[in-house]
Amino acid sequence: MSGLDVSVLLIVHRRPEETRRVFDAIARARPRRLFVAADGPATPADRDACELTRAAVQQINWDCDVAYDFSDRNLGLDTRVVSALNWVFASTDSVVVLEDDCLPHERFFTFCASILERYREDSRIMHVSGECYRATREGDCSYLFSKYPLAWGWATWSRAWSLFDPHMRTWPRFRAQPEAPALFDSDDERRYWMSTFERVHQDAAAKKPTSWDYAWYYACMTNGLSIHPAVNLVSNIGYGRLASHTFGASELSNRGVQSLEEELRHPEWVVRDRQADLDTFDRRFPGAILKQQRSLRHQAGRPGRWAARMFRRGLGRTHAFM
Repeated sequence: MSGLDVSVLLIVHRRPEETRRVFDAIARARPRRLFVAADGPATPADRDACELTRAAVQQINWDCDVAYDFSDRNLGLDTRVVSALNWVFASTDSVVVLEDDCLPHERFFTFCASILERYREDSRIMHVSGECYRATREGDCSYLFSKYPLAWGWATWSRAWSLFDPHMRTWPRFRAQPEAPALFDSDDERRYWMSTFERVHQDAAAKKPTSWDYAWYYACMTNGLSIHPAVNLVSNIGYGRLASHTFGASELSNRGVQSLEEELRHPEWVVRDRQADLDTFDRRFPGAILKQQRSLRHQAGRPGRWAARMFRRGLGRTHAFM
């Protein structure tokens, strides 16, 4: 079996079992170039798990140019991801990225490779995702265009990564433009992302820890579009006590994956799928929760609103007979 002509970056830390599963999926794809970046132990208790995790990614049994970047100290997830991508893009112009909790379908790799090649020089496209949250598959195209650069299994180019700024320095200018609220399709979505970007910008300015992915979302949303496959190609298997952020049970954990046709069917126009973005905000972000909360507030306020209406009506009748 010939190797896949694409570079893959695997980012790991302290989860040997999950890492083995993801690494096995990579090994079956046989990429010709593999980068592995590992964070260091956060506590002495993490040391054995980190060592086992690193051992799990060194069993290369295919023809592959491999490079390792193992940190001696704990950088934290955000710094480790950013430093790993900077390291990779010093020697390649595109890469497929997986963390140790993102288990891909075998079609994920060939899908990313095809999209990376097709849109290599197209500055309108910033990011390729392996996730899909479209409630129903529409049409016969193999992928859609979105504003959301979903990052549980993804790919991008150095030209796009060069626009990434963890400090989001352009945010104060952008938020004042009419294009800022126009980027979103609902009031909930606008409020959520405007407040999120504001918080990340302020935290970065105050030199507090920030989330790399939110800064990447901002870069992609304000500079172009992302591509999502028509079906979900990556499952997050990392929810649990060893996770950095995803601790509890969630509907997003261990989502099913599906196969995608070998011969990709390309959209005729580069146009964002608004319904897909609304579905994504509901299912991947707190859109559905915000709707439910608003509905509960509405229901809780019904007695008060009824009393107010009755009072106004009674007051009107009183005035009518004075």
